[in-house]
Amino acid sequence: MKQALLILALAFRAVAQDMPEEEQRRLSEALAEAGSSPIEFLRALEKHLEAFPKTTKRVEIERALVKAAIEAKDERRIVLYGERVLEREQDDLQVLERVARALLSADDKESAKRALPYARRYGEMVSKMRLQQETPGRMSKGQWLEEVDRGASRALALEARATGNLGQAEEAAALAARSFQVYPSGEAAREAARWLIRMGKEAEAVRRLADAFTVADPKTTEADRARDRQRMGELYRKTSGSEKGLGDLILESYDRTAAVLIERQQRLAESDPNSKAINVLDFTISGLSGEKLRLSTLKGKAVVFDFWATWCGPCRAQHPLYDQVKQKFKGNPHVVFLSVNTDEDRSVVEPFLRENRWSKTVFFEDGLSRNMQISSIPTTIVLNRRGELISRMNGFLPDRFVKMLSERIEEALK
Repeated sequence: MKQALLILALAFRAVAQDMPEEEQRRLSEALAEAGSSPIEFLRALEKHLEAFPKTTKRVEIERALVKAAIEAKDERRIVLYGERVLEREQDDLQVLERVARALLSADDKESAKRALPYARRYGEMVSKMRLQQETPGRMSKGQWLEEVDRGASRALALEARATGNLGQAEEAAALAARSFQVYPSGEAAREAARWLIRMGKEAEAVRRLADAFTVADPKTTEADRARDRQRMGELYRKTSGSEKGLGDLILESYDRTAAVLIERQQRLAESDPNSKAINVLDFTISGLSGEKLRLSTLKGKAVVFDFWATWCGPCRAQHPLYDQVKQKFKGNPHVVFLSVNTDEDRSVVEPFLRENRWSKTVFFEDGLSRNMQISSIPTTIVLNRRGELISRMNGFLPDRFVKMLSERIEEALK
């Protein structure tokens, strides 16, 4: 399991530094025996804490434990170690959400009382994220707003469950309705139905279940839809005596949820020109000074994308080789080279360019790297004159790079 392996590697690097030699040896052996299993990893770290209760790395180990518990879907340990982590670090979004969700799976008042502050804190942090001026990492503005809205919706749904379990069904239903307004999801619609049923408003609950059944939500599984359909049918028969008219109600819900999603996409399009981008040439990317480049204007040319970052050592080594290739095609108006930066913190880019005397003709990826599935850098992408991807070079071979890229460009020009 690749994700588990990553957790293991990161956790070991975090906890092993500056440990006494014997403790470091014991931990290294335990993790090696655990292999790639998150469950065995959990056991290994728990045994290490038993053997070394006064370890100076308890904070790092408990942080690794909660991440592994999330990976293993171990709700007891998510709560156990998650609450310890949150006592020290109240700004870990993933831990806040997963601890609240794990507590609420118990469906009792005591767990709801503990979960409610976490759900609210999660919502507060997501709201602050909305105020960020720049999007992080490999996201366009539209993708960022989409993620923020999803997070805000999840926070409200969790708050609704906790509030309802504490006996406030009406407030819970209102919170769930707000959750659906912020980001239409099956979870939000089901949560609203849950508390409407508790309040005896079963006819209204049927409509919310219809929304859960029809809304285009990638998080909703076929099993979820089957349960929504079954529960909706049961409630409709109870309130109407038969299922006559239920089909019309479902069709109305399809129309209603589709209209909500279309309106949402239109709002995103106003804030982000890339919200509807499907192909590479659909994207508009921003330059260092805020200028915009519509990639569609490059159709008919061979385009070379150089994805790099300021912290990437190989990118620095590759840079002069790029310059050699550029010189070879300097007089060809049908070849365009685009330097695409992927740094999460854009403020570091201009000082880096100035210090290293690199050209300032640099663009930010603005969600392009996700579309092009850039998983490592440096990566070089070449499009032919029809806008088709014909070459992907992950990393580079110093002694062959200039020849290889030149050949790819010649092919793109044909």
